[in-house]
Amino acid sequence: MEFKDNIPIYLQIEQYLYRKIALGELKAGEKIPSVRKLALELTVNVNTVQRALQQMNDRGILYTKRGEGNFVTEDTELINQTKQDLIDNELENFVQSMEKLGAEGDSLVSILDDYLRRRGKEDE
Repeated sequence: MEFKDNIPIYLQIEQYLYRKIALGELKAGEKIPSVRKLALELTVNVNTVQRALQQMNDRGILYTKRGEGNFVTEDTELINQTKQDLIDNELENFVQSMEKLGAEGDSLVSILDDYLRRRGKEDE
C-alpha cells in the first residue's frame, strides 16, 4: 500500500480496511489480521495500526474479543452504510475534480452519461 503524504497514515489504514469490508474481502463476523500482521503487511508502526483499529472499534465497524482479536461487525446495516459512505466520498472527489475542469450541474450529468455510453460500446 502506498500512503499519501497529506493524509494521516492511520486514516488511510482505516479507509483500506473499510474498502476490504465494503468489497466483501472481509466479511461480517470475520476475524481481521492481527495488529502485528497488518503492521508488517502495510510496513507501518504497530501503534499506527492500533490507532486505526481503535477508531474503527469506536465506530462499531469492528469489535474486539478479548484474547481472540478484532472482528468485523455482523451489523449488515452498518456495513451497508459504510459502503455508501465510501461511494459518497468517491463521488464528492469526482465532482470536485470535474468542477475544477468546468463541468458542473446538468452538464456534469450529461458528460458522465456520454462517458458511460462510450465505455459500454468499448466493452462490447
